[in-house]
Amino acid sequence: MAWRCELTGKTRQIGNRVSHSNRKTKRRFLPNLLNVTLLSDALGRSVRLRISANALKSVDHRGGLDAFLLKAKDAELSPRVLELKRQVVKKRLAVA
Repeated sequence: MAWRCELTGKTRQIGNRVSHSNRKTKRRFLPNLLNVTLLSDALGRSVRLRISANALKSVDHRGGLDAFLLKAKDAELSPRVLELKRQVVKKRLAVA
């Protein structure tokens, strides 16, 4: 399972661990990923996602999963979430 947020595309970063003597060795900075279940209002069902804590705050701030997906760039989303976004857009157009 990749260390990648399905909504924002955040992934691991590479850096240096620096000792007191200033020796540098490689290390990884991993995103704070959470397994969450979010509710889609347009589809009327819940969706399980593996997202970062920062993305969870962004979803809450934008007013839910559907609002987040409508504003999100397609390049950042995982293929599974991209399909979810297409379903939400299709359902919204059918209602309007």
